[in-house]
Amino acid sequence: MKRHLKWSLLLILILLLSGCAGKRELNDLALVMAVGIDKGEGENAFKVTAQIARPADARGQTGAPSGQTGEPILTIVGQGESLFDAIRDLSSFTTRNVFWAHNQVIVINEDLAKEGIAQVIDFFTRNPELRMRTWVVITPEKASTLVSTVTGLELIPGEALNKLFRYGEISNVAPNSQIMDVQAAYLSQSSQPIIARVSLKEVMVSNKKPEKGPTIKQVDLAGAGVFQEDRLVGVLKPEETRALMLFTERLKSGVVTTPCKSKPERTVSVELRDQMFQVTPHFKGSQISFNAEYDAFAMVVEAGCPFSIDDQEQVSKLEQAVEKKLKKEIDTTINKVQKEYKTDVFELGKVFHNEYPGYWKQIADDWEEVFPTVDIKVSVNVEVKDSVLLWEETNSGKKENSAN
Repeated sequence: MKRHLKWSLLLILILLLSGCAGKRELNDLALVMAVGIDKGEGENAFKVTAQIARPADARGQTGAPSGQTGEPILTIVGQGESLFDAIRDLSSFTTRNVFWAHNQVIVINEDLAKEGIAQVIDFFTRNPELRMRTWVVITPEKASTLVSTVTGLELIPGEALNKLFRYGEISNVAPNSQIMDVQAAYLSQSSQPIIARVSLKEVMVSNKKPEKGPTIKQVDLAGAGVFQEDRLVGVLKPEETRALMLFTERLKSGVVTTPCKSKPERTVSVELRDQMFQVTPHFKGSQISFNAEYDAFAMVVEAGCPFSIDDQEQVSKLEQAVEKKLKKEIDTTINKVQKEYKTDVFELGKVFHNEYPGYWKQIADDWEEVFPTVDIKVSVNVEVKDSVLLWEETNSGKKENSAN
């Protein structure tokens, strides 16, 4: 009986004592919200810029209590001969434990990306404190500059970048690249990584000097970076990136603008809905080819010239113009990726592997040489179904303007 009592007391003590094991007090943590990675001084050196939130000051108040700065973030820089060494350097002058679990974006300078980001992928995917759904972007700017740029609507720049991707489904100008996607493509035998590209652009007007126009730089989605294994080999413009995203993501909507047939100086805009993009591999002899079929419904959302959804001739001409423009965008992107960069960011190797696993085993090791030679045929079908515009166009009541 006594023996059972001893074991019971010991078990209770273990449970009570281990309940707070590993606990971390919020007041002891420096919460990293974004990190920028640049080349450091010296060969193979890294410079890490960490954006740390100040919870007490992230209230947007103009006045700060005693002992506080009023700034919502603190940006610190560490350098080292390796990525871990640079991050460890941050701890040498930070009064709190640098905590990475809340990091929302990893910003990589393009000069570093051209030399390879294998260490970045390895560090941010193997560290158990980090999240696999963290956004990854490249930038032609210094990553330290971009990370420390305060945006207009959000107090924390890292939070702004997070929302730019999470709620930016309409623009379709940069892929949704997360660290888990980059790692999967890097480890894949057939696919290559693509990473969203951002830059700084003067788009915000100062309230104090509005007459000068946009003078304040903000983070702007600026296309995608194309990789060969871990090295950046080229970039795609925003309009080219939309075609790339058809292969890799399911797009909800998009906008295409074409000149009016009757008045070429004016334009008609349609919003694409219910987009379907199907890639079918074919294999004949030793020749591999793919058929890429794009289908979508469209709604007329703006007409700078007389347009009626009941005029079938007008509708047909508009459909042809939209199809022609979309096909040109897709063909241009395919040609650039396949012939110039020669890297399979379209994930066509994975599509072919799924359909012909037996033959894939024979060509898997040579896919890098095979991909630039495969034939990719694109067909586009757009059906203009409706218009959100009012029945009659808006014309001036003045006679001279109505005549135009």
